[in-house]
Amino acid sequence: MLIESLLPLGKLDPGLREPDTPLDIRDFARLAKIAEDVGVAAVLVEETKDDPYQLLALGAMATERVQLGTSVAMAFPRSPTATAMSAWSLQKLSNGRFLLGLGTQVRAHIQRRYGLEWHAPAPWMRDYVNAMRAVWNTWQTGEPLKFESQHYNLDVMVPLFDPGPIDHPNIPIYVAAIGPNMCAVAGEVADGIRLHPVCTAKYIDDEVLPNVVRGAARTGRNLNDIEVCLKPLIGTAPDDDRLEKVIETVRARVAFYLSTPSYRRAFEVHGWGEIAREASTLSRAQRWDDLPGLVTDDMLHTVATIATYDGIADKLNDRFADRLDRIEFSIPVNNADDADAYRQILGQLR
Repeated sequence: MLIESLLPLGKLDPGLREPDTPLDIRDFARLAKIAEDVGVAAVLVEETKDDPYQLLALGAMATERVQLGTSVAMAFPRSPTATAMSAWSLQKLSNGRFLLGLGTQVRAHIQRRYGLEWHAPAPWMRDYVNAMRAVWNTWQTGEPLKFESQHYNLDVMVPLFDPGPIDHPNIPIYVAAIGPNMCAVAGEVADGIRLHPVCTAKYIDDEVLPNVVRGAARTGRNLNDIEVCLKPLIGTAPDDDRLEKVIETVRARVAFYLSTPSYRRAFEVHGWGEIAREASTLSRAQRWDDLPGLVTDDMLHTVATIATYDGIADKLNDRFADRLDRIEFSIPVNNADDADAYRQILGQLR
């Protein structure tokens, strides 16, 4: 497994809350360099509080080896041509180290935060990815732009807006997915799939991979053609005493996911559908303090991977090494000892 990380390092410890020191765009370049020096394969950003493409431009200028990518950037609020331009520029700037991860967002945010019409997301994402690739092909080869689909019809590209070919034109595209239709679209058109943290090993085996294979068959591909990536729920700490405090935070996050209808399928495969519906009822009543009590120890240790530093790598390997190509993981790195501890864990992950 290739190891990826969000910044600041340690945001995934316990992987469930805002870091003690929130990410500051003015510090991103320095933090990206630290991540590169520690030895992670890729630095990722999420589209939450800062523009992800601007963050990665800062990181590209400060690093030389580490890959740089969006774990999730919102696709639909930007035209495919606009996203194609951002990706093309970052690929040039980073000398071929850019990874483009795209997500859909839910209906309420598309309509009420971005002010767009809502469409079925899986066919929309298929058209979006194919439209971007058509634009890139025109820039790289000089062939006329001609792309027709349900959602996008593109046939104009004049010299003023054509950046021309680049040295590394094959930009990997990853699609964020959890449901069967989007998993299939990822298998059909993407280079990889990025899974939600609530995805357990059983859910990956029973739901994700079969649907990825189903989609891949539409374009004559197989599972080996698609990278499977996950930002797992992780609870870790240097020792047992500190881990106990982390576990309560982990339990609360699992409870939040348990109460969210969009993630219910991941709990139903374990026979926890009724508990998930009860959690949704508590959530609607805003009884937040009662939610963690629904998360049994069995549920907690199935959904989350929990261990001290000296055992976390073995647990992650046992759970995911045969299922994933990329995994997001880090611990806080505030000094040389922290960096050494992180390197030791990285050396054990496989």
